[in-house]
Amino acid sequence: MFDRKTIKDINIRDKKVIVRVDYNVPLDEDLSVIDDARIRLSLPTLKYLKENNSKIILMSHMGRPEGKSEKRYKLDPAARKLGELMETEIKKFDDIYSEKIKQYIDTIMKAGEVIMLENLRFYPGEKSNDRVFSEYLASLAEIYVNDAFGTAHRAHASVAGVPQFLLAVSGLLLEKEVQTFSSLLESPEKPFLTILGGNKVSDKILVIKNLLNKVNALIICGGMTYTFLKANSLEIGKSICEEDQLDYAREMMELAKKNNVDLLLPVDITVAKEFKKNTELKIIDIDKIPTDWMGLDMGTKTIKLFSEKIKSAKTIFWNGPAGVFEWDRFSKGTKSLAFAVANSKAVTVAGGGDTVAAIKKYGLTGKISHISSGGGASMELLEGKLLPGIEALEKKQ
Repeated sequence: MFDRKTIKDINIRDKKVIVRVDYNVPLDEDLSVIDDARIRLSLPTLKYLKENNSKIILMSHMGRPEGKSEKRYKLDPAARKLGELMETEIKKFDDIYSEKIKQYIDTIMKAGEVIMLENLRFYPGEKSNDRVFSEYLASLAEIYVNDAFGTAHRAHASVAGVPQFLLAVSGLLLEKEVQTFSSLLESPEKPFLTILGGNKVSDKILVIKNLLNKVNALIICGGMTYTFLKANSLEIGKSICEEDQLDYAREMMELAKKNNVDLLLPVDITVAKEFKKNTELKIIDIDKIPTDWMGLDMGTKTIKLFSEKIKSAKTIFWNGPAGVFEWDRFSKGTKSLAFAVANSKAVTVAGGGDTVAAIKKYGLTGKISHISSGGGASMELLEGKLLPGIEALEKKQ
């Protein structure tokens, strides 16, 4: 359960409210927003604040500008897109530290109006959680709202610092995200299946360990596959492998047996001669990988095996692709997973940038129960961690 106060638990009418949103959105060469999903996800919170005549001050980051201003990371495109979606003008400031901003908020800004500050990461104090920077941001408002689940695992000024100086509550998106992942851990309908892909076992060590106490079945796919196969003393050729995680992979396979969790690995692999989109490829069983070839996708028998397992699940969490899905010839595994999850009758939750990209690529966004806006934050929640951005918020009585 979510034990923190939200904007609906306090009086925000006619208040100055500073809101941490996640508008780290992709831009094209003309600096226009390509995908406005993250902006759209903030709308329920912003509309609620607007309906309550709040003065709404938005702050976000974009990209990794490393503490200095860069044109390609300015938030003007996000402000324009938000204005289109809300059908109102969004006043965007080119600064954060400015007496003009304070004066505007206090003397000119109207109730229900929305303004946006410049990219937080143009200032070193954001990532270092500088107290002076946090206190300045807090001085602009009366109430702090965190609606940026994607950054809730970062102990940055706008996430963990500002709440030290203001009444701090959750927005509606953050509340929904945390409730979704809490239900996965606390009360999933069984059978509960987790699908973990991507390249690095090391990125998912604590997640796997925690989930092996919760799930009925765990599918391992993607680049992670080969660390587990090598841990089983199989030849993996030139496939990606984390040598320092072999003992951990063995430990996890033993823990799965002990906990009666069905841990599924691919039974056949699509291997390639080189890491190139047009290279020679073939599908072979996992015990026949040539020493000079590399695995880049699942095979047809594995697709059938995993699809059948997905059909029997009632709760599914998916994070990580099954192969190099950006290249069509190595996308069959990820595509099959996406359609199997989307067409299942289970409650389905997906997270992680590549996973979300795959779901969008195949036009399946509307068929997933919940697509998380925060890959890193969702994984840390599934590790059982309390995130800094949540810990900083006011607790319910």
